[in-house]
Amino acid sequence: MFVNRVVRRSLLVVTLGATLSMGVAPLVAQASTKSPSAASVLKAVRAAMTTERGVHIVVRSHSATTRDAVVANLGRTSGEETFTSGAATVSIVVTPTYAYLRGNASGLETLVGLTKSQQKAVGTKSISMKAGTSPYVSFKSNLTVGAFSAFLPTQKDVRLSRGARGAYVLSWTTKATGTTARTTSVLTVSSGTKPLPQREVVSSSSGSGTTYFSKWGESVRQSRPPVGSLIPYTAVVKG
Repeated sequence: MFVNRVVRRSLLVVTLGATLSMGVAPLVAQASTKSPSAASVLKAVRAAMTTERGVHIVVRSHSATTRDAVVANLGRTSGEETFTSGAATVSIVVTPTYAYLRGNASGLETLVGLTKSQQKAVGTKSISMKAGTSPYVSFKSNLTVGAFSAFLPTQKDVRLSRGARGAYVLSWTTKATGTTARTTSVLTVSSGTKPLPQREVVSSSSGSGTTYFSKWGESVRQSRPPVGSLIPYTAVVKG
């Protein structure tokens, strides 16, 4: 479905093109900070993120041919994201009851995957997706606090070092696959009292990107677009 294509593309930017350069705040319990390990730092960051209501994310990435940008706000039950790739752009809004997607002509066609006739039918309207439908579930899982766990590495070979002003620096390598290049990620975590992602740099042979995290704890709320500006998802995919 076209909605899933947008989710995959935007998440690719967030996780590969600028994923977690985090200058995170405070760390583990005091005993752990005396002799921290990569595992103890990651555990502390995960624990800290569970208490947060929201975060603001800015992603900048580039390859030899394109420059992409993501600006997002993730909250507990609501969220929003604007994804731009060259001249193409799409915006996604999630509320507790609906998700809404809109974009310019090139965004709807090249990023979302609509046909020309579908794009013309949508025009400047927002595509609405009701809570409970698969498109809504996909967007909500990626644009609310449930996505926080995706910010951190899952592999075991994460290396820990110290950076400027005593910051914790986590680095790891993700092996190449049949469709993706080998990537190197560097995540910085501040040695303060509340460890939260703030910046990460990801690089590969095909490009690089940086993700910035700010406004941890912000309350994110979204409102429904005017009824007259909506077109149901079912009407688009059947068109």
